[in-house]
Amino acid sequence: MIGVLSIILACSLWAVDTLIRYPLIFGGLSAWTIVFTEHVLLTAIFLPFFIKYRHRIWNAKVSHIFYFVFIGAIGSSMATLAFTKAFALINPSLVILLQKLQPLFAILLARVVLKEKINQQFMIWAFVCLIGGILISYKDLMPLLDKADVSASLLGYGLTMLAVVGWGSSTVFGKKLSLEGYDEKEIMGGRFLFGLLAFLPFLGHSAVSFPQTNLVWGKIALMVGLSGLLGMFFYYQGLKRIPAKLCALAEMFFPFCAISVNWFFLNATLEPIQIVGAGLLLLGSTIIQIKHY
Repeated sequence: MIGVLSIILACSLWAVDTLIRYPLIFGGLSAWTIVFTEHVLLTAIFLPFFIKYRHRIWNAKVSHIFYFVFIGAIGSSMATLAFTKAFALINPSLVILLQKLQPLFAILLARVVLKEKINQQFMIWAFVCLIGGILISYKDLMPLLDKADVSASLLGYGLTMLAVVGWGSSTVFGKKLSLEGYDEKEIMGGRFLFGLLAFLPFLGHSAVSFPQTNLVWGKIALMVGLSGLLGMFFYYQGLKRIPAKLCALAEMFFPFCAISVNWFFLNATLEPIQIVGAGLLLLGSTIIQIKHY
């Protein structure tokens, strides 16, 4: 149960992060600038670990390097940018709905890469969790249901699915690295380093730049501490204790945590249906954990 609670705690920290991140984006700061600056700071923080474990990194298997490249370049950098950009291209409600495919993709990938068994009972309770996650986000889905004619861009769909594949794969490959003997500090350090390296081809782009004011630097540094350090630390602490398929379901607590944070800080109340959804999500993930499905 500690593993699931660690993932929920990580989701809570990511939710608090949104109180800073989205005002920066809506205030005109480029998503490229935010994510790029985060990775610069996080890589600098983990630089001592790179120096200490340089021999292990140098002698790492090719497959391990691939996993690090994927969770860093695709999962940490590009997936976050793709998800943010998709909101500007297609109906945001549709982006959120498609993102619910992430745990299903992670579960199937875990079956292939990690050989995790998927039995009928797991799928039943996984479906309960999925319904719970949809109910939590029902407010985001209602505008979509009210509009029969939704104009969408193929690029928007593609970016959304890139985020789904990137985050879902990162869960599985992060678990694979944990099983190979890497601890959370090594995985986090590799994730952020390769995430930063993914920006190198875009350094000439006008959107990839550093913040211009100390206030913005401070806000991004605070996000780094909350979601980058503490959030990812608890995430990988949980991931090494539970199967990747259960971790993918536990990550669905993020929308509930985000709504709860908005309720506490912004007086955005929870609807009864959202509370029911949270209950289903908690019930399904708890049953899977207790029964070891």
